[in-house]
Amino acid sequence: MAAVKVATEFRYLLRDKDRLGNPRVYYRPPGGKMVRLRSPIGTQAFVEEYQRARDGVSAATNSPRIVRAEQASLRGLVEGYYKSANYKSLSQSTQRARRGILDHICLSVIDTPAGTKARGTLPFTQMLPKHVRAILDEKLDLPEAANGRMKALGQVFRWAVENDIADTDPTTAVDYLRSGSEGYHTWTVEEVRRYEATHPIGTKARLALALLLFTGVRRSDVVKLGRHMERDGVLHFTETKGANSRALGRKKTMDAKKRALPMLPELRAVIDATPSGQLVYLVTEFGKPFTAAGFGNKFREWCNDAGLPHCAAHGCRKAGAKMAAENGATAHQLMAIFGWETLRQAEVYTRNANRTLLAEQAMHLIVAQEKNKA
Repeated sequence: MAAVKVATEFRYLLRDKDRLGNPRVYYRPPGGKMVRLRSPIGTQAFVEEYQRARDGVSAATNSPRIVRAEQASLRGLVEGYYKSANYKSLSQSTQRARRGILDHICLSVIDTPAGTKARGTLPFTQMLPKHVRAILDEKLDLPEAANGRMKALGQVFRWAVENDIADTDPTTAVDYLRSGSEGYHTWTVEEVRRYEATHPIGTKARLALALLLFTGVRRSDVVKLGRHMERDGVLHFTETKGANSRALGRKKTMDAKKRALPMLPELRAVIDATPSGQLVYLVTEFGKPFTAAGFGNKFREWCNDAGLPHCAAHGCRKAGAKMAAENGATAHQLMAIFGWETLRQAEVYTRNANRTLLAEQAMHLIVAQEKNKA
């Protein structure tokens, strides 16, 4: 498209950048409605688009995105999210879980002045924080499920706001429900010893525990660890979780998930004593790498064999964080070990460890002591 000279009469233009750093231009006259101008500045199309915005004329569009309108439904918004890169970059398991939550929200029925309707048929532009709270309240007896609903809905609205489909995100004004659940059971030292007694060094089961415990990785990463990642006694790898999202530029700290973990002597000894695959350490009975789900099922069998049916792979990660914190690791050191990006996650462990240490140091103060008399 041919370029045109940008005239000085182009007034009331605002410029900013989107989350990927791409420039955005808006026409916003004093007291008037802000209109985004999508054509490149300097083109005839931009001139025409500016004139239409100035004159208050709506332009027809062939954009496949959802049209912003008062009658746009929540179901339509959710379906648009399913087609977005934000959704498609998620892992298959996360996609399934999120779709199940969002579909359930859209199908849920509520009473309105016009009668009983499914939430998905209502205009998403009219959704307010009170409506989000109502969605959470339906799962008050299951706080984690309720919070999962708000997280999924929040992802949809954040995508919509970023892409100028919605003006606001009603979930930001709503707090998550408090939950008494601590998630996966954290292994104790006694449970680790029991597992080791059942599965001695040289077995695949013992190698799996050592990799989980001495690297702190998730099961999605442990199945990919191998000798090809070793360099000068250090394991170099990129975490699987969120890798697609970072590839799309949605994380500012894109290199934060590239991990470099020194190989502990205890782990080195177990690896060297255990037959493993050519590419990865852990392989199936057919010599193939495990899938994350397949490894989870197999590790469950190994835990059952040791009489630990309540223990799981992720609990090893939590146990490692707990032991490191109790041994004096700082929050930032835990972030480096476990790949966390916020202090909030690490401080859960350092805070509890500090409480234990302070209690040990202060317990003697509870005992009444006789003061020296002058």
